[in-house]
Amino acid sequence: MKLKTLTTAIILTTVPMTGAFAAALDRSGQSIAAFLQPGNYFEAGISVLDPNVSGNVKSGWTPNPALPAANIGLENTSVGEMAGDYYFPSAALKLQVTDNFSFGLIYDQPFGADAEYKTDTKTTSAALPPALANQGAFHNGTEGTSVEVKTQSLSMIFGFQPTENWNIYAGPVYQTVKGDVQLRGVAYGGLAAFGDYNANIDEDGAAGWLAGFAYQIPEIALKTSVTYRSEIEHKIQVTESLGASGLAATINPALGYTPGQTEITTPQSVNLDFQTGVMANTVAFANIRWVNWKDFAIRPNDFGHASKFIPGKAQGFDLVAYTDDQISATVGVGRKLSEQWAGNVSVGWDSGAGNPISTLGPTEGYWNVGLGAQFSPTPQTFIAGGVKYFWLGDAKAQVASDFGTASYVANFEDNDALAYGLKIGYKF
Repeated sequence: MKLKTLTTAIILTTVPMTGAFAAALDRSGQSIAAFLQPGNYFEAGISVLDPNVSGNVKSGWTPNPALPAANIGLENTSVGEMAGDYYFPSAALKLQVTDNFSFGLIYDQPFGADAEYKTDTKTTSAALPPALANQGAFHNGTEGTSVEVKTQSLSMIFGFQPTENWNIYAGPVYQTVKGDVQLRGVAYGGLAAFGDYNANIDEDGAAGWLAGFAYQIPEIALKTSVTYRSEIEHKIQVTESLGASGLAATINPALGYTPGQTEITTPQSVNLDFQTGVMANTVAFANIRWVNWKDFAIRPNDFGHASKFIPGKAQGFDLVAYTDDQISATVGVGRKLSEQWAGNVSVGWDSGAGNPISTLGPTEGYWNVGLGAQFSPTPQTFIAGGVKYFWLGDAKAQVASDFGTASYVANFEDNDALAYGLKIGYKF
């Protein structure tokens, strides 16, 4: 029984929201499923994430153990909803130039972050010294800690099909990255350290590459692929300020300061995709993804220099870093319901990238369940949509100077997220 048409119809419904709320900065999942569709093909889609992420300042935490009064009003204080809604578009074009050669373009936004501590949580006790009054754990007055990172990626893929069963592909990848970060409040050291730090990451473009191979047996709807994506190294001009912090004085050539660019290297990754027919009109599918977050770090030039003046941190520390690599998996079943309708159900898991983790993204992996549906008004066109519900892993949030230790400043528990996706496609 040939399932080639069934394969195309059902597996496309799994594509919206492949990543959505993954570990560290991972977002799109970097799928190349569109490039592996038969014939000529175009798709465009959008995914939307609505997270609910909040926590509480750690019981007993104080920004300065030598100053117990600094803890007044902070213990068990809610840090409020800190994860912002966001969306990311995607698009792909695949051309079967000859029987043996194909070409593809895939646009996505692979990595990103959007977090802001909005709640005006303050410590107003008269027992506090003026330097710490009106500063919450993650706030300074009404101004909160925030981070926004955006990337865009365009992959150009060249494929060679020596037989109907094999597809060998590779190509260059162009990626841009930009962002803004501000740190506020006594969790980052108040006026003694980074409680008034700002960084604007200018947009920068750089190139990397991908390569992989796929094997298929159309008669039984079997298709498997392995895709490797390289690191992409950016050298970026970051505009930084330390506000009124005492560390502002360290940005001085007399103290060893040297102006310079900041290196940000987005991580290498491997995607493994598999599907097979299991009965008439039904296929099973799976995706496994590995991302090398353990070797990822961001240390802006001025920040890195100033961090060396923190007591006990002579080597300095990173603004953002992770202790573990990310592994995620999705498994599911898709079924053709009629000539025009198909659907799927899926279950997903993500390992996270370490715990404790940065206050700028305090979740530790997830479990999710998803439902997808596809309507094909004609054999050449389709509209696909889906929804996923995420149970986000509990996390202990730590500031940058505590990285690599068990210390943390806040607990984030019982959080969740909803993701929605919509896609249109055309086969020609």
